[in-house]
Amino acid sequence: MSDLDLLTQSLARNVKRCRSERGFTLEALAARAGVSRGMLIQIEQARTNPSLGTVVKIGDALGVSITTLLDYEQGPKVRIVPPEQAVRLWHTEAGSFNRLLAGTEAPGPLEMWQWRLMPGEGSSSDPHPAGTVELIHVTAGELTLVVDGTEYRVPAGTSASFEANATHAYRNEGDEPLEMTMTVSVPAVR
Repeated sequence: MSDLDLLTQSLARNVKRCRSERGFTLEALAARAGVSRGMLIQIEQARTNPSLGTVVKIGDALGVSITTLLDYEQGPKVRIVPPEQAVRLWHTEAGSFNRLLAGTEAPGPLEMWQWRLMPGEGSSSDPHPAGTVELIHVTAGELTLVVDGTEYRVPAGTSASFEANATHAYRNEGDEPLEMTMTVSVPAVR
């Protein structure tokens, strides 16, 4: 089974399990996540590979991390993630990417990401649920962080944190690759 097939099967199983544990109907989860009921059916039947944005919306609506939705093993309390098992969810032909390094539910989803943005490239995000916080540490280059329309410069060696319940974007407006580590903390669903 290919990695993509494994992730599709894991996503199907985990979305269905989490939805059932919370007592959500397909309609209720669709409304909470802002995705169609038909899309959820296709996901739960492992008949589609949804976009990263769709997976994030479903995870936010369920109050779980992307790691939980894509996890294909029920492991021990200590989980070691070798580099080859880190999940790359977004990339460009120029070499930009983000990679989910690790994640947990503590008490809500907590994720650690590795990012590389090549010169002139960027990525934007819809608002996350209220109470979501992102922590960023730039290790190379300079990040242009845009939160709710305001730009912030974050040079190498500098960290930033922000409430991520507004539209936000990460851009590399410099002429060298940007590298950063990001942690996303989402509050538990009540």
